[in-house]
Amino acid sequence: MSCLQETPCRENQLKRRVVVTGIGLVTPLGIGLESTWAAVCEGKSAVQRITKFDPTDYPSQIAAEIKDFSPTDYVDKKDVKKMDEFIQYAVAASRLATDDAGFVITTQNADRIGVVIGSGIGGIHGIEQTHTTLQEKGPSRVTPFFIPMVIGNMASGFVSIYLGARGPNSGTVTACATGTHCIGDAYRIIQRGEASAIIAGGTEAAVTPLTLAGFAASRALSKRNDAPELASRPFDKDRDGFVVGEGAGILFLEELEHAIKRSANIYAELVGYGMTADAYHITAPPSDANGAVRCMQQTLRDSSLTTADIGYINAHATSTMADKLEALAITRVFGEKTLAVPVSATKSMTGHLLGAAGSVEAAFSVLAIQRGILPPTINLDNPDSEYPLNHIPHTSRQMNINAALSNSFGFGGTNASLIFRRYAA
Repeated sequence: MSCLQETPCRENQLKRRVVVTGIGLVTPLGIGLESTWAAVCEGKSAVQRITKFDPTDYPSQIAAEIKDFSPTDYVDKKDVKKMDEFIQYAVAASRLATDDAGFVITTQNADRIGVVIGSGIGGIHGIEQTHTTLQEKGPSRVTPFFIPMVIGNMASGFVSIYLGARGPNSGTVTACATGTHCIGDAYRIIQRGEASAIIAGGTEAAVTPLTLAGFAASRALSKRNDAPELASRPFDKDRDGFVVGEGAGILFLEELEHAIKRSANIYAELVGYGMTADAYHITAPPSDANGAVRCMQQTLRDSSLTTADIGYINAHATSTMADKLEALAITRVFGEKTLAVPVSATKSMTGHLLGAAGSVEAAFSVLAIQRGILPPTINLDNPDSEYPLNHIPHTSRQMNINAALSNSFGFGGTNASLIFRRYAA
């Protein structure tokens, strides 16, 4: 029997179980799990006028920036100049996740601990700054740290160096699906028995002049400069584009028996991962949302769950016209059960963290299961009516659920979904 059919394969049933035992968050809403989660549950917006540079000449002058972050709280002072901000955020979130898991990497276990952290854009901040130095002062003034400071895999590299993790190490790059793919890829590695635990997720620091100019040129950004906190409004009829955000989301994923042996706190179990391609357009999904549909279906099959088991969906919804197509995809997958499944888009509060979006939203999905609170979609005043969903507008909803689906869709037509389930022995 093919593994693509509805009946779960015996092969899937024999794979190692993978659980989440630690969460590390560095977001525009807060540094750390508790401050970020509290802000999400309260429906706070992190979107403000840009402070990292003067945005006056830009059509979109708003972003969700990290506040009150001190890199020397997490990395040695001498190393700060060697790291672009996306690396600093990754190291910080990884340390927070590892500490939250109560795990200590030693020479005895290091070979079985991996790192899979990606960035959709990488060190764009360092590239822009170094190019200015080159133009103004010449090639002799370019720092020797430039290349390792900006290449995307150095988030994984620095984390492994700082924490001493000597197992599998990589950094998936799939635009706005990066964080989700990294978690899913790490899940597969543990399932195959190639690691006991993996520090996994996405990181991004792309609130820069060139990034904003590029997205603005493609007419993708909100221009609601006079009311930044109202600008990110997924699924709302009055949405006019997304808002760039920055940060990192890291999950400490662990093989179940490994976690049990050390009496680890288990947030939830990761049970499903799917990935597809639209094969259609570099930025736009197809009108039938076929790639997203197949991705969610594949994830459900991998999890051995049905649509009736899913109690919450954290949507990719970015506050662009593509939100309608995700709603269509959900409707096609869930059918008559569509309106029974609560859906929210937390980008309404965090902005779009690009390569870090999926991993931060995966963390929110895990916490929704563990704490019985479903985050809201703020600014949802006039929901699209073409494909109605069970939205959670404005305020969070207290509700016990057993499983959650988290979606991410990226430029290039790449799609990824994860399903987390309440842990049961």
